[in-house]
Amino acid sequence: MPVVVGGRSSGARVACRTATDLGAIGALCLAFPLQPPKDRPSRLPELESAGVPVLVVQGERDRFGMPPAAPERTVVTVAGDHSLKKDQDAIAGAVRDWLTGLPASA
Repeated sequence: MPVVVGGRSSGARVACRTATDLGAIGALCLAFPLQPPKDRPSRLPELESAGVPVLVVQGERDRFGMPPAAPERTVVTVAGDHSLKKDQDAIAGAVRDWLTGLPASA
């Protein structure tokens, strides 16, 4: 059965770092913390090195920034902030749509 790894915030970072090692066909990143506080480097390289298709669902006012879309990365913006509490239906729809478009194997 195909595996999709995922997580929210720091868990999304872990999903990106472990996706290929786990043989996943995709990585689901909810509220990916792109820009850490205190002038630390962007975490964009973690997203770029996932090695599998990635879905990022990000609140439009997320204080940790908005990742850019890329060929293997879909970014969906939903109402709210980093907590992603405002529009659960939009989140569920974005995830459902993305999952149905994934190939059955890596």
